[in-house]
Amino acid sequence: MSEHTIVHCTFERHADAILEIFNDAIVNSTALYDYQPRAPQSMVGWFDAKRAGGFPVIGVEDSDGVLLAFGSYGTFRAWPAYKYTVEHSVYVHKDHRGHGLGRTVMRELIAAARQNDVHAMMGGIDATNAGSIALHEQLGFKHVGTLPEVGFKFGRWLDLAFYQLLLDTPAHPVDG
Repeated sequence: MSEHTIVHCTFERHADAILEIFNDAIVNSTALYDYQPRAPQSMVGWFDAKRAGGFPVIGVEDSDGVLLAFGSYGTFRAWPAYKYTVEHSVYVHKDHRGHGLGRTVMRELIAAARQNDVHAMMGGIDATNAGSIALHEQLGFKHVGTLPEVGFKFGRWLDLAFYQLLLDTPAHPVDG
């Protein structure tokens, strides 16, 4: 396996590569419940939302600086009492799956969540995505529920499974 580097992704350097990975997932999988590939301009708002929320965008690059995988988290729900909970996602380039890159990104996201005083990480995973489910379970995530038939893509109903990891942070949570 070649040398890999963990990076904090930026719009300028990584938007095109992230968009390529997103669009492949949209067109070829149920990892994203979108129908149409995203336009390049969509990445401006995506990165702006991450920056405004203080949310990390963590990637893995090869020795040539090519982005192989990335992940991030964001707001779980919009109400204030959910402020210690995030929903994360991880995507690996189609040519680099099965080499532990998703695990690497997940570990970095978990570390970032602890550092940012997150208490609960939530992953919404298509219930047929056995690889993602196994990865989450290996990292200590627990299945906390499945919403049957909430998505429809590729001519079939999709079940959305939620996996949760509870962290020991923050040390002193507060209301408000």
